[in-house]
Amino acid sequence: MNSKKARVIAFYLPQFHPTPENDLWWGKGFTEWTNVGKAKPLFKGHLQPRVPADLGYYDLRIPEVREAQAQMAKEAGIEGFCYWQYWFSHDKQLLTMPFNEVIKSGKPDFPFCLGWANHDWTNKSWDIGTRKQKKQTLMEMIYSEEEYTKHFYDNLPAFKDKRYITVDGKPLFYIFAPSAIPDPQGFISLWQKLAKENGLKGIYFVGLGFSMRADEINAKNTLFNHAPDKAAENFGKILQMGFDAVNARGYNRADFMTRSWLEKVWRSVVMRVFKYTPVSKIKQKEINKYLYVKEEKEENIFPTLLPNWDRSPRSGRKARVYYESTPEVFEQQIKQVLRLIQDKPYEHRIVFLQSWNEWAEGNYVEPDLVYGHGYLDALKRQLMQ
Repeated sequence: MNSKKARVIAFYLPQFHPTPENDLWWGKGFTEWTNVGKAKPLFKGHLQPRVPADLGYYDLRIPEVREAQAQMAKEAGIEGFCYWQYWFSHDKQLLTMPFNEVIKSGKPDFPFCLGWANHDWTNKSWDIGTRKQKKQTLMEMIYSEEEYTKHFYDNLPAFKDKRYITVDGKPLFYIFAPSAIPDPQGFISLWQKLAKENGLKGIYFVGLGFSMRADEINAKNTLFNHAPDKAAENFGKILQMGFDAVNARGYNRADFMTRSWLEKVWRSVVMRVFKYTPVSKIKQKEINKYLYVKEEKEENIFPTLLPNWDRSPRSGRKARVYYESTPEVFEQQIKQVLRLIQDKPYEHRIVFLQSWNEWAEGNYVEPDLVYGHGYLDALKRQLMQ
């Protein structure tokens, strides 16, 4: 019997070290901290800028930083990190250094898996200094059978690492945009074949799915303030592609449900007619009321913990700010998720934490100067008590 109540896997952003590409595109020395440090409050009581506590404005080139992160996560009851992988082709990859060091060094001795962020990078990727520029693609995803094969073999050393997170004995591989793959069934079949040829039981594929898709936030639904109940259909489409499970995201639906009709229409008019962007904010506890749907009780639908959300360091006034996001509010959300998954077998009692360290999205559980270890302590109390 496992002592933890859930298998919490935390998304991990490797954008905290300089790279030649970021130097070229965003300015010398750019990292995630560049946006975080210069953020400004948009309203009274808005917690910006966010300032890291224990590890400071860290650099992921330093092994001791990665060790300290793993230790904090382990103590909080987190099973492992899901490292975002920016793999565009065999010859074009970004932000690879932190994970390559984890594999090469064998440290930290802490479980992990990979999440393929399969989306193009554009000059709008980080929303900084580009608002008046025409959108341009900086790095494009390349989809082909040849690239799929190279991608698999590039990942094979990680899949065979004893630290790699498995489900039903298979390495878990997460895909950010399932429908962006031209032939997802073909991709998954090829990887399953290659996995078995290389001594693995297979790959356990998890795809991101929304309980309410962005295209459902249309004029008609907005006019009638109607959120269609299509979560089962949305998740089902991903499973039909050959995915073993879906990571459910609920913030589209929660955002829609917590915006008044007046705000939706008024904000749109003001932005288009007067070229002014009013601040859009909502209390985190209101968002939490609509984050989850009944389908997340199913064994192959994995919920998402969303402790906080504030992209204003990247997007300025365009951002939707969740405020009064406190460890106490987060703890209530954890309880809510644990109730959803309590009847699942432990192997599939998986929850994704969004995120470990997305500081420029105001979306992290690492210690900061305001709440200290509050979010980590909330996790520890609920997962390990």
